[in-house]
Amino acid sequence: MAHEFDTATLRKYDSDYVWHPFTQMSEWESADNLVITRGEGSYLIDSDGNRYLDGVAAIWTNVHGHCKKEINEAIKAQVDRLEHSTLLGLASEQAAVLAKRLVEILPDGLCKVFYSDNGSTAMEIAVKMAFQYQMLTGQRERTRFISFANAYHGDTVGAMSVGGIDLYHEVYSPLLFPTIKAPSPYCYRCTLCEERDSSTCGMLCLQELERLMESHAHELAGLVIEPLVQGAGGMIVQPPGFLKGVRELCDRFGVLMLADEVAVGFGRTGAMFACQKEGVTPDIMALSKGISAGYLPLAVTVTTKRVYDAFLGSYAEMKTFFHGHTFTGNSIACAAALASLDLFASERLLESLPQKIAYISERLQGLAGLPHVGDVRQEGMIGGIELVRDKESREPYHWEERVGVQVCLEARKHGLFLRPLGNIIVVFPPLSISMEELKILMDGIEASIVAITE
Repeated sequence: MAHEFDTATLRKYDSDYVWHPFTQMSEWESADNLVITRGEGSYLIDSDGNRYLDGVAAIWTNVHGHCKKEINEAIKAQVDRLEHSTLLGLASEQAAVLAKRLVEILPDGLCKVFYSDNGSTAMEIAVKMAFQYQMLTGQRERTRFISFANAYHGDTVGAMSVGGIDLYHEVYSPLLFPTIKAPSPYCYRCTLCEERDSSTCGMLCLQELERLMESHAHELAGLVIEPLVQGAGGMIVQPPGFLKGVRELCDRFGVLMLADEVAVGFGRTGAMFACQKEGVTPDIMALSKGISAGYLPLAVTVTTKRVYDAFLGSYAEMKTFFHGHTFTGNSIACAAALASLDLFASERLLESLPQKIAYISERLQGLAGLPHVGDVRQEGMIGGIELVRDKESREPYHWEERVGVQVCLEARKHGLFLRPLGNIIVVFPPLSISMEELKILMDGIEASIVAITE
């Protein structure tokens, strides 16, 4: 039986008992924070009945809007049949069907699906899988990984090890295994050149990556990359051809390519998967967030037959991939994912995106002229607006000033919920957002930036 509480009570319970992620709790506990109780389409609704357009898609997960009828019904139907069994010693109907459906739409060659429950675990699996593959194929010297500056792959120890954001990872450095860091094509603050030209920046980064791979190829188990966009690193968009160039270097030096599509998969870039935009098939791919349309924890790590076959052998050979999670292949989460894939088809969601993508681009270019907008970046339905103290010198705001946070708080006056990355305002709405709602979102973002920075 559901219980109803007033806003003050809910805030007290939250403040007294909940420890929030990525949050300084001493500040949180003294604030009048929003308590969300319902969702409807592109909107979140708080305990006082106020509506907020969800500009970050429930932290990059929501695809079809909140409380989508078809997904609700699929979940309810599955609850009445089976909540969960296990993939340890049993097959599962929903997990088997979802795996087949995924393989049908994944980049060509990815054909085996390993289930887990979030992006961090999907990447942890990818790293362990690549490492063990090298051991099983007799390449025992290949124990290291190459990854990119500004990368974020999750918060478990292995995923942090291949990350590259000091703010999140530095304190844990004694726990992490060392990796080789390649520069990311962050043209706006590129350390390799003075030009603000993304093609030049990408070319120089590929050249430096080639040098690193040539020097270390004999010891590399794999290369880890967020295809097309580095998310938590600041919505850093890679120039066209960069991903394809990385794939070619991996092929040349015999290095497994691990693609982290946790944030960019399932239509977010305008294609079903980011790798497909450049005709790239990674050796291993991690997927989560949008896979269940923002409903339930679910993730997969998918790989090629070549990688999978290396783990086959007799029981005595000990080639088994000894990894698993309690709720691996959960039936209810898989049912939600299947309903989401059905909606992609029935609502022709991908076909609706070009108009929305073009509108976001138009509005971002308009924002680029504001005095304290240093850079705007976009890939598909992803946008990033970098706020700076001085446009000419590119001097950033100090993170302690929390200008990004102030803009997002101001946006609530315009009926928006936003969550910044430092002083970068993130544009990441549900894919199903209407053109009218998209205008409300971009108008509110513009007004909020102007109110705080001018």
